[in-house]
Amino acid sequence: MMITKLRGRDRGPRPPAGGRTSRAGRGVAQLIVMVLVVEVVMAATTVQALFVGPVRRPAAKPSLPIAKPFFPATTRFYTDPHNPAATWVRDHPHDRRAAAISRRIAAEPQAAWLTETDESLIEERARTIVRTAAADRRLPVLVAYNIPQRDCQQMSSGGAGDTAAYQRWSDALTRGIGRGRAIVIIEPDALAHMSCLKRRQQAERYAALSYAARALQRGAPRARIYYDAGNSGWLPPSTMAERLWRAGIERYGDGIAVNVSNFNPTADEVRYGLSVIRALRLPRLGVVIDTSRNGAGATRNHSFCDPPGRKLGRPPTAATGIPGIDAFLWVKQPGQADGCAAGAGMFVPGYAYRLTR
Repeated sequence: MMITKLRGRDRGPRPPAGGRTSRAGRGVAQLIVMVLVVEVVMAATTVQALFVGPVRRPAAKPSLPIAKPFFPATTRFYTDPHNPAATWVRDHPHDRRAAAISRRIAAEPQAAWLTETDESLIEERARTIVRTAAADRRLPVLVAYNIPQRDCQQMSSGGAGDTAAYQRWSDALTRGIGRGRAIVIIEPDALAHMSCLKRRQQAERYAALSYAARALQRGAPRARIYYDAGNSGWLPPSTMAERLWRAGIERYGDGIAVNVSNFNPTADEVRYGLSVIRALRLPRLGVVIDTSRNGAGATRNHSFCDPPGRKLGRPPTAATGIPGIDAFLWVKQPGQADGCAAGAGMFVPGYAYRLTR
């Protein structure tokens, strides 16, 4: 290697006589050493590039681990013989649409929506579903849907009269489940719809959701609790994560539910759900996705109210094969109107039949 001779002038005071090395001399020596080191490193890098190719950075480790799906892949979900499609088929056995609706919709596991405001009725209904499912060795999916000012007083308006009534209702639901196994999805749209409420009402809603989840955690220890978290076309993951945190998910929740009653593609909801979990920084949480009507994806303008051309999605299963995704479920019961084809919650056979095509 060729070392260029360094020259310089010592502009500081000279050291006293007596054999001590000057500051200029020490500076020159240090610079020579630095140049040698740099040239050696550059030469080594060049040789490495010639023989082994460019140096690659090691792959970055994930910032947050994702939990495996909670349920065994062989989990079988409960099919309520009294779901809306099954009831319609029994009442219309000779209708030309009955066979398709029976095979493609009525026979599939679907969530049971618990909307009765009477506490004794909700307790008895929950108990009946959970016990019947246990006898069939199936896992039921229950949707708690009674939050005060539900759906911002829109098409699915209703719910408990106030927070105190909702707390009593939540206690009754918890007693009905008891020590039975169940998936419980808490209040679809309740967190996504927060902007329609005044500040005091928002505080009351956070408290109500926390109370319901806490009651279930303590009184129904074998139930798995999923807070509804909207869908990929609604709120940013960071916004939803903040709302979930304020509703107590870090203390009482087991996961989140996404795409409930919506049509977004499963892949979009996987990305969104996992993004919310990462924003929460709670890798123990899982995600369940409503695939009941997303077989054709959403419409171009993301219409949510009985849009035409939609199809049934992937049948319910716990065999998702995706870390962090606990299950694909039919939360919305296919064939039930969103409020445009008929009143919200009414079964429309023509709409159901078109979903099977």
